[in-house]
Amino acid sequence: MPDTALMNVPMLPSFPFLKYVMDTNRLNTAGGERRQSRKMAALLVGCITSLAMAADVDAQATAADSIAERLRRAEAAIATLQQQLSEQSENAAKARSGVHLELTGRVMVGGFGNSRRVNNVDNPQFVRPDTTPGVPVRGVGMAIRQTRLGVAVRARGVMGGTFDGDVDVDFYGGQQPSSGGRTFPLLRLRTARGIVRWSNAHLLIGQESPLISELNPVTPAAIGTPDFATAGNLWLWLPQLRIGIESRGGLRVGIDGAVLAPTSGDAVAAFDTDYDLAERSQRPFFQGRVHVGWSEGETRGEIGCGAHAGWLVPSPNTRLMSRALACDLLAPIREWLEVRGEIFSGRGIRGLGGGAIGQNFTSTNALLGTNGGWAQLNLRPTSSARAGAGCGSDDPVALATRLRNDACAVYAILRPAGPLFYGGEFRRLRTEYSAARFTNDHVTLAAGFEF
Repeated sequence: MPDTALMNVPMLPSFPFLKYVMDTNRLNTAGGERRQSRKMAALLVGCITSLAMAADVDAQATAADSIAERLRRAEAAIATLQQQLSEQSENAAKARSGVHLELTGRVMVGGFGNSRRVNNVDNPQFVRPDTTPGVPVRGVGMAIRQTRLGVAVRARGVMGGTFDGDVDVDFYGGQQPSSGGRTFPLLRLRTARGIVRWSNAHLLIGQESPLISELNPVTPAAIGTPDFATAGNLWLWLPQLRIGIESRGGLRVGIDGAVLAPTSGDAVAAFDTDYDLAERSQRPFFQGRVHVGWSEGETRGEIGCGAHAGWLVPSPNTRLMSRALACDLLAPIREWLEVRGEIFSGRGIRGLGGGAIGQNFTSTNALLGTNGGWAQLNLRPTSSARAGAGCGSDDPVALATRLRNDACAVYAILRPAGPLFYGGEFRRLRTEYSAARFTNDHVTLAAGFEF
C-alpha cells in the first residue's frame, strides 16, 4: 500500500534537499527504515514551516520599519517648516506697536500726448479754449509722478473688533520750480484711514472719498485724479468721520453717516493757510447713504443712494447751502463682466471733486446747479487681461462759464508675469463754452510694476 503520510508531505521545488530525502525513503521499504524516514520528513517540514514564519515576521518588521521611517521624515519636514516660518516672521517688517505691517506700491511710467491745450497734459480733465498764436497746441511727454506708495497695518481685538489702517501717497502734488519740471514731482497725501470693523458695523476716521461717491472707474492712466473727474465723477478725498451698520447674510442692507471737512474746492496759493469759502461757514459737511450689497470678492455687487449738505460763504453775511443727491451702482453680470457708474444732481459741489466742471457760483454769486454722471463696462477675459470702455458728462446750468464737459475712454491692462503690468488708454474730451466747443484726443501708454 502506498504510504499516505509520505504522499501528504508538500513537495516544494524550491527545497531540492527535501525531495532527495523523500525519494530515498521510498526506496527503503523496510519497516524500521520507513518509520525513521517519517520522522526525518516531519522534522524537515517543521523546519520549513519555521523558516516561512520567520520570513513573514521579517516582512512585518520591515513594513513597520518603513512606516517609522516615513513618520521620522515627516516630523523632520514639519520641524524645518516651523523653523522657516519662525525666521520669516522674525525678518518681516513690524510696526513699533507690534501690529502686522504691509508695504504696497505701484511704480508707473506713462507716455502721453494731446491734440489740443488742456488743463493738465498728462491727465487732463477738460479742454481749454485759449490758444497762443504761433505756439503748437499738440505735444507728447513722459512722467512718473502717478507712482503710488502705501503702508497698511492690521490688528485684532481693538474695541472688540478688527482694526485696519492704511496711508496712500503719490507724487502728483505739483512740481518744484526747477529745470526738471515734472521729473521733480512733489509728494501728496491721497488717503489715510483707520477703520474698526465689527460683525455688522464699522467706524472710519481719516481721509477718504465722499461717502456718496466712493466708486471710481477702472483705468491704467488716470491715477492722480480718477477718470471722468469734472465729467460726472465726484471723487475728492476729504478728512472725515464715518460710521455705518450693515445686516448680515447673502443680501446685505446698510446705512452710513459721515461728517466731512468743509471745502470749496478753490485753488490755493503756496503757503496759503487762510479759511476758504466753506470753512468760513463754521459748519462741516454732512452726508448719509443707504445701500444694498450682495456677494463678495470679484463678484461683489452694490447699489446705493446718498445725500450731501454743506454751506458756503461767498461774501460777508451770506451763507448758502450746498446740496446734492447721488446714486451709484456696481453690478457684476458674469465673473468676467461688470457694469459700474454714478449719477448726481446738486449745486455748489465743486468741493466734492470738480462738480459743475469745477465751478461753484454764477456771475451773481448764486450757487451753480449741475447734473452729471458716468458709466463704464469692464471685461476680464483672463486673469492677466482686462479691458473696458465708459463715458461721463457734467452739465451745469446755462449761467456757467463752462457749459458742458463730456469724456469717453477706452482702456486695456495686461499683466504678463509677476508684478509687471502694461496698459493703454484713449480718452476724448469735449468741453463747451459760450463761444464754441473744443475737443481733445488724449492717449496714454503706461508700464510699471506693483508690489
